[in-house]
Amino acid sequence: MGWDIRLPLGGLFAVLGILLVGYGLLGSKDIYQRSLGININLAWGMPMLVFGVVMILLARRASRSTH
Repeated sequence: MGWDIRLPLGGLFAVLGILLVGYGLLGSKDIYQRSLGININLAWGMPMLVFGVVMILLARRASRSTH
């Protein structure tokens, strides 16, 4: 079938999601004063991580069905 864009795209989103979730969990809570106490890094890191994992799983499933 060729090269599937979902694999590198999923990897990119998964890595960025892991970084954001890690920074949101381990970072200083003082930086969230300007955002009304909302942990923006954690709030956006989780959906990015989930999206990345879903893209990787879809790419792996597609490669298995073609071989």
